[in-house]
Amino acid sequence: MVRHRVTREAPLAHVVPPRTSNTWLRLTLLGGIAINAAHAAPANAPAATQAATQAKTDEKIIVEAKRRNQMQVVEGGQLGALGTKKSLDVPFSIKSYTASLILNQQAETLGAVLANDPSIRTTYGYGNFAELFIVRGFPLYGDDISMDGLYGVTPRQLVSPELYEQVQVLNGANAFLNGAAPGGSSIGGGVNLVMKKAGDTPLTRITAGYTGNSIGGGGIDISRRFGTNHQFGFRLNVAGHGGVSSIDHEHRSATVVGGALDWHDSKTRITADMAYQDQDMRWGRPTVFLGTVTSVPRAPSPSHNFGQPWNYNNLHDLFGTLHIEHDLTKNIMLYGMFGARGGTENGNYSTLTVNNATTGAGTNGNLYVPRQDNNESVRGGIRIHLATGPVKHEFNIGGSGLWEDNRNAYAYAWPYPASNLYNTPRLAKPNQTLVGGNISNPKTIQGTNLSSVYFSDTLTAFDNRVALIAGFRWQGMLIRNYAYSGPLTQRYNQSAITPVVGLVLHPTHHTSLYFNRIEGLAQGPTASGVVVNLGQVFPPYRSVQYEVGAKYETQRFNATLAFYQISQPNAYTIPYGNSGSLIFTEDGQQRNRGMEININGEPLKGFRLIGGGTLIDADQRHTAGGLYNGKTAIGIANYTINANAEWDLPFLKGGTLTGRVINTGRQQINAANTLHLPTWTTFDLGARYTFLVERKPTTLRLGVENLANRRYWSSAYGGYLLEGMPRTFRFSVTMDL
Repeated sequence: MVRHRVTREAPLAHVVPPRTSNTWLRLTLLGGIAINAAHAAPANAPAATQAATQAKTDEKIIVEAKRRNQMQVVEGGQLGALGTKKSLDVPFSIKSYTASLILNQQAETLGAVLANDPSIRTTYGYGNFAELFIVRGFPLYGDDISMDGLYGVTPRQLVSPELYEQVQVLNGANAFLNGAAPGGSSIGGGVNLVMKKAGDTPLTRITAGYTGNSIGGGGIDISRRFGTNHQFGFRLNVAGHGGVSSIDHEHRSATVVGGALDWHDSKTRITADMAYQDQDMRWGRPTVFLGTVTSVPRAPSPSHNFGQPWNYNNLHDLFGTLHIEHDLTKNIMLYGMFGARGGTENGNYSTLTVNNATTGAGTNGNLYVPRQDNNESVRGGIRIHLATGPVKHEFNIGGSGLWEDNRNAYAYAWPYPASNLYNTPRLAKPNQTLVGGNISNPKTIQGTNLSSVYFSDTLTAFDNRVALIAGFRWQGMLIRNYAYSGPLTQRYNQSAITPVVGLVLHPTHHTSLYFNRIEGLAQGPTASGVVVNLGQVFPPYRSVQYEVGAKYETQRFNATLAFYQISQPNAYTIPYGNSGSLIFTEDGQQRNRGMEININGEPLKGFRLIGGGTLIDADQRHTAGGLYNGKTAIGIANYTINANAEWDLPFLKGGTLTGRVINTGRQQINAANTLHLPTWTTFDLGARYTFLVERKPTTLRLGVENLANRRYWSSAYGGYLLEGMPRTFRFSVTMDL
């Protein structure tokens, strides 16, 4: 597992990790050497000598191509206001999963990539098929996945990972680093996507694959640089797949097209990304809600689909970013970013509510939602490096802005028809008689404007062995809500200041000890319902995180150990004195305490590992009337363990065996903790083989997920049960032309 060191903002022409570029350079040189050797060989040279030389050169090409496939995790990533940093040098937990991992694991969604992270578990949104991620026990919505550090740009329900060079994961609160997330999540961590850019060496890569019952597809990846100094770069990615998944009748298809242009000289770097994504699902298997039951129903057969033929969603997104950096001097850099997204969604969603845990009898909901989004996002600032005596400073000063316009409507049917979890009938699509808004031309129901300014100083001393970060961000939130009929119903205009303090100590060049105190931020509630303070606007929720940890990193191996506590307020209604009335109050709290350990690298030559585990205690505190004080919060596993291993076969050059174990602990289904999901474990197995076809590196991959075809409920977040995927076969072949 090859890693590189992430430092301050690198020229955009070198966003692809240097090790990858060098590998391609060596591969090209080796190919040229082989050709020259063949041409230079004397006509009367023995055939055996030429054959031996050719075999040795081919073996080197295979080894280099194989090494390129091994770069799976990068220690470091984008930290918003602080820029791109190496993990060892910052008081935060950040790592990046690379395009090589995405390609080798044949991932088709962002959730499939994040399944490698022991601190993250994936579920679905309420009633739809949107991936929702649980990080340190708090949700991360698709709306709050950033791209190149900008919110509001990423497609919000499902993300095709083929376009991205890195999927960066930041564990922990991050309101100072990235600002408040528009969806109100990102309290326990964030995910940032970095699109592929042109590398230093030409690339033409084609891939074809087959998954599940009948999903076939492929892609092409082209990279070129132009100009006398290779100052112009171009990267094009096109990928698509479609067919029936390993779930009965569930049809998935996706198409993505992404392009990146960049230019740089000695002082200025400019890059522009543009992409289109189309995601469609028909007859999708939904989540399950437990109604009047006193026990948890057994999960159905792993491939059984308890959805309906009229369940679907169609997602179409056009999005892009523009990034400019300019060095005023060697110590002062200006930067600016702009991003935008236009998205349309149509979905007919349903959730099966089970009322009899033994028979699986229940009712099937039905909700149609058309939605349109137009978002714009900006960020800019200045980064200054200077020294005052023996102390070095890095000042970061900047601001950000986000404008979102959400237009939607809805239509649903009532009453809900009867259905069954195990013997699911095919129901006729019910008439949707209850309508909100104009379903043929949705109007704006929410306008969001988030603005912020930030300042920080990173002080380093004693030969960079000590680093102290201190700063703050002022965040303004202007949110307008409209009735489906058009008029403004609510105006939320609040602000907050979120500080940050972090300390890093380097006992050795390969280790660091760190501490941070940082906050999360989300829109506060507005009193609603039959309460005496109807309409009262509460200030933004401020979640406070304390974290201490240790890191170890070498060129071949790294490990991180972290302990944290995050406290988040919440609101509810309570009796108002002796009046018999209710009042809406913000007195509740959820406190998550946990430990994380991550291990990535090559502890033994030819053996690589991505793994780790978490322990988490998610307590409900200060609940209404103290009813649930000390109970575990819903849908948060008390522990999680991942181990993803690769072994290069010593007896087969180019051959690698892969395996993965995912283990998830108990999850509570209700606030009273009377229902819970048991622990579950899945095993994955695979192999890949790299060889030459007409001197072109070619890789075959075969993988099997959930090898034992275990039936299990994978998530209970929000009280909604998500069934785990059945045994799924994946096969692909990639050739570099």
